[in-house]
Amino acid sequence: MDDKAVLLNYLQLRRADLLSKIDGLSDYDARRPMTPTGTSLLGLLKHVASVQLGYFGEVFGRPSEKKLPWFDDDAPLDADMWAGPKESRADIVELHELSARHSDQTIDMLSLDAKGEVPWWTGERRHVTLHQILVHMCVETARHAGHADILRELIDGAIGNGPKDPNVSHRSPEEWVTYREELEAVARTYR
Repeated sequence: MDDKAVLLNYLQLRRADLLSKIDGLSDYDARRPMTPTGTSLLGLLKHVASVQLGYFGEVFGRPSEKKLPWFDDDAPLDADMWAGPKESRADIVELHELSARHSDQTIDMLSLDAKGEVPWWTGERRHVTLHQILVHMCVETARHAGHADILRELIDGAIGNGPKDPNVSHRSPEEWVTYREELEAVARTYR
């Protein structure tokens, strides 16, 4: 596999990880704010889809035809980070899928050293290559997929990539309680 294929594969895996975090949840649980700053699963999904359209669209002269009203000057603050009252779960999943297709087309048609310009970055930093943006979006998507992991655990206790995930310790609910109590006891010694 060449470098571009490796990076694209990682990006596609992280997109799938993020999208999977709403599987099996009610619409309420998928959209409800889980942190003091309002972070929600659908908000993370919407945000990643939105920025991905910018980075693999505008930056390389391939803007999407999809209008994103939450970037308008009169849009509510942080409107790309939450599911608005007129946005359904299906709308946001559809945006995520459209964003992935548009991005993958850009990646497919350009070489890693293809030049782009990020208009919202300053100075010389705004001049980039597809390689830089692929790495940037892998990191951005992984970061938000990690946020989604934590939110999903807070919502219903689901962890990792499902019950057969080899990277997650398998404990009973009682064993998790005991484990957490042990960690809390250690932490308290540092008060």
